[in-house]
Amino acid sequence: MSNEESVSKVWFTDFRCRPDEGPGDKLKRLIKAAGIGRIDMDGKFVAIKMHFGELGNMSYLRPNYAKAVVDTVKALGGKPFLTDCNTMYPGSRKNAIEHLYCAWENGFTPLSAGCPIIIGDGLKGTDDVSVPVSGGEYVKEAKIGRAVMDADVFISLTHFKGHEQTGFGGTIKNIGMGCGSRAGKKDQHSNGKPIIDAARCRGCRRCMAECANDGLVFDESARKMTVAYDSCVGCGRCIGACNFDAIDFAQDAAVKELNCRMAEYAKAVVDGRPNFHISVIRDVSPICDCHSGNDAPIIPNVGMLASFDPLALDHACVDACLKQDPLPGTQLTDEMEKPDFCDRHDHFDNTNPNAEYKTCLAHAKKIGLGNSDYELIVVK
Repeated sequence: MSNEESVSKVWFTDFRCRPDEGPGDKLKRLIKAAGIGRIDMDGKFVAIKMHFGELGNMSYLRPNYAKAVVDTVKALGGKPFLTDCNTMYPGSRKNAIEHLYCAWENGFTPLSAGCPIIIGDGLKGTDDVSVPVSGGEYVKEAKIGRAVMDADVFISLTHFKGHEQTGFGGTIKNIGMGCGSRAGKKDQHSNGKPIIDAARCRGCRRCMAECANDGLVFDESARKMTVAYDSCVGCGRCIGACNFDAIDFAQDAAVKELNCRMAEYAKAVVDGRPNFHISVIRDVSPICDCHSGNDAPIIPNVGMLASFDPLALDHACVDACLKQDPLPGTQLTDEMEKPDFCDRHDHFDNTNPNAEYKTCLAHAKKIGLGNSDYELIVVK
């Protein structure tokens, strides 16, 4: 796909399957129709970037989807591997050993997925390379996992869902944040700092368990949480951990700058080599798969989409989601039923009122990551 094109093509299919096929078979048909075969993969190393899910989470994409992509890549002569980079917060994916055990426990093995798993930034999340960002305004050199950049071909396989800070987790986030090493993730999160509303804080300390950087301090006398601003890196994990809306970002610019940095990191990953992108819209949980649990989906399952253009793909996914009716008994409808609810006419904005995603899409277009206009082609 050339960014000079005025309209990009995005292919879509729903989850309805013929009697003789399942979703994996239909995904193969979708990506073949979208032109994945035009990429020369013969003898090439092919990185397939996806999220293996945090232990306890059940909304992540299952290995069946990965295997459909892997089988297609192998048929084209490629040498595929699944990859993701380590996290900078506590959990089961903060180093390569625990990350691999997490992936295995969640069903990702060479047998189930059809290829090896390589953690992109090495054992401790320090194996990265500095990649220049063409046209970068916030990031001049992105710190990307070495294995990701060593690949000849890059493919993203994304579970499209909500997110407590960036509105939704789509293709750009999967690539930009996901391929950043631990230092790269900190680089993207470096601007924003949270604030805590003491009147709403219940002193439950759940947010503290999510902080990997000593950014939160509990005031024993007041029984309230406070922010240690010298240590806080602004990752936003505490926001998703709070059930009482006590934590917010001090300024909208913090989230907006994160969005812009994330788009620039994504551009660093895909620039200068063949790339292809897939998003699966199902189990659209209100917050990220990085959590050890997940809330009920906010909308019905929609379908699978593919494109050579990551920005057009995110736009198409958002549009498809906004056409759906909210599911009852979810975080989205809980927000809508609050007395002070202000309807933003956007499922993601309404689900996480402190989040914002439009800056990311606008900046991605500005720096030439892709097109915002797209043609949707339906595959039956």
